[in-house]
Amino acid sequence: MIKLIASDMDGTLLNDKLELSQENARIIKKAQDKGVEFIVATGRSLTEARPLVEGAGLKASYVTLNGAMVFDPDGNVAVEIPLEKERTQDLMTLLNEHGFYFELVTNKGLVSNSRVGRIKNVADLIVSLNPGTDFKTGIELASARAELMDILYVDDYNKILNDDSFKVMKIVVFDENGPDVFKDLRQTLDQKDDLIITSSSPNNVEINHKDAQKGIALARYAEEKNIDIADVMAIGDNYNDESMIRTAGLPVAMENAVPEIKELSKYITDTNKNNGVAKAIEHFIDLD
Repeated sequence: MIKLIASDMDGTLLNDKLELSQENARIIKKAQDKGVEFIVATGRSLTEARPLVEGAGLKASYVTLNGAMVFDPDGNVAVEIPLEKERTQDLMTLLNEHGFYFELVTNKGLVSNSRVGRIKNVADLIVSLNPGTDFKTGIELASARAELMDILYVDDYNKILNDDSFKVMKIVVFDENGPDVFKDLRQTLDQKDDLIITSSSPNNVEINHKDAQKGIALARYAEEKNIDIADVMAIGDNYNDESMIRTAGLPVAMENAVPEIKELSKYITDTNKNNGVAKAIEHFIDLD
């Protein structure tokens, strides 16, 4: 019997317009009314994720930044797993040497050193996650997101690193040319046993502390709620969902998921454009 549902956001809970559909929200609410817990598990920060979820009329807990920060439904921090400062400095040096554009995701929100780079790479992400969406539309959607999000722009990331009030929770590296460009970088990063390297789309690499994983956070949350992991459903589509897909008793892949996630899952639902989250919940939970 499913007692807890964990859902990824981009490519999963959100449709191709980066919206949480009325149908997904309606079915999630019905499950919650039946006593089923719902938690969002995303690579996004809370400031990116929460407005979309609450804007659809839902209340949820959040695993954010791939597990680096966990929040209760009221937005209180329950878990915080930052990158170590020295490691962050080493990573920044490495990424600058390779000429990559990257962003720091901190305990105070997203930090970028290029507004143009931010919009362009979000547009690339939108296009890659939603086949059929053209780049012009991607730019429009990315620009709208940039206006809504509280992004801190700096000319030098060292300003953040030298400010003890900031903790770097995740680094996201972008390149429109996809996985091939990241090959050497990933080989270097994979050798560092204090890091976990994932991605949420072909055009990015996400770097977290090794203990900051969706699966670890989900298992801890279920334990705190006295829910057997066998009674947990996890729904995802991309590589940063792998740990929770492996952890949950009922792993569900979106139809638009990468092949590796489909292979690990027990059930494949519809696409994010066609309310796949709602259909998965209806398939396994009696909502009548």
